[in-house]
Amino acid sequence: MQTNATYAPRLATSSAFSVESRNGRPDFELAAALQKVSPKQQSKAQKTATDFEAMFLNSMFAQMTSGLKGEGPFGDTPGTGVWRSMLTEQYSKNFANAGGVGIARDVYRTLITQQAKTIRSA
Repeated sequence: MQTNATYAPRLATSSAFSVESRNGRPDFELAAALQKVSPKQQSKAQKTATDFEAMFLNSMFAQMTSGLKGEGPFGDTPGTGVWRSMLTEQYSKNFANAGGVGIARDVYRTLITQQAKTIRSA
C-alpha cells in the first residue's frame, strides 16, 4: 500500500500551493501560469482557496455534528447549538490552514490558470 506522501505534490518555494507536479507528473500549465501572475495575485488566490476550503469544511463539520443528541458540548440544548457552530467554524479554519483535505490546492490551481489566461488575452 502506498502512503499519501506518494500522491502529495512537491511544493515550490514561492507559495504554499505552487505545485511543481500533479498526480506525479510535472504541471507545466501551472508553472507557466505562475510566471504570468504577480506574487500579490498569487497570495490573494492562496487566501481565497484556503477560505473556500474552510467554508466547505465548516459545512461538512456542521452536518457531521447536527444529529448529535445528549448532554455535554455536543448535546441538544439551545446554548450548545450556538457553541457548536462556533466550534465547527474554528475547526474548519484550523483544518484549512493546516493543509486541509486538498480542495484548496485545486482551487488555487484553477484560480491561477484562469488569471493567467485573462492576462494573456488582455
